[in-house]
Amino acid sequence: MSTIPQTKPQGPGRPKDMEKRAAILEAAKALFIRNAFAGTSMDAVAAEAGVSKLTVYSHFGDKDNLFREVIRARIQDLIPEDTYHYEAAEDIGVTLERIALHHVRLDCDVQNVGTFRAILSDCRQGNPRYGKLLWEEGPDRTQGLMKRLLQQAVDDGKLEIGNVARAAGQFISLIKGEMLMRRMFGCEECAQSYAAELEQTARDGVTMFLRAYLPR
Repeated sequence: MSTIPQTKPQGPGRPKDMEKRAAILEAAKALFIRNAFAGTSMDAVAAEAGVSKLTVYSHFGDKDNLFREVIRARIQDLIPEDTYHYEAAEDIGVTLERIALHHVRLDCDVQNVGTFRAILSDCRQGNPRYGKLLWEEGPDRTQGLMKRLLQQAVDDGKLEIGNVARAAGQFISLIKGEMLMRRMFGCEECAQSYAAELEQTARDGVTMFLRAYLPR
């Protein structure tokens, strides 16, 4: 007599667990931006997420690890693995303008600036490891993508650059100008005019960059 093979039941509540994890990350992100690391408690995160404190600890272990995961999740949202923005088009100017507009909109986004402020606050209070994590996951990764793109453009004869690493940093600085600092310090008077000036600054930065590095 044959027996019917028994299938192993799926663990209960797995989708619910992922929903809770996502809710905790969103709550922690909002609280860290608002109150920085030192001013955010695990109790507050649990209350904001609508879960128990035990659930927060079971998912993330401690506040340090939760903050680290918030940073990683935020950076992954901003710079996903599919980095199509950094793929070269036939016209290098078109590629650079696409990158410039994408980059400045992300960097100067109100929520992202709030994250930068929270990180800077904790660097001041003796937690530079979070600043280093943000740097490694964000700007340093972007710099690597830019270096790869610019080196390809040099190899293809589209640009003439002596120091590709330095040029990548120059590009990022040129397209933002003082716009990020203005938002960091809350010195943008009108959201609409700020957005328009931000895009024009990015385009002007691309023009200056090409003027310096296009083959003569």
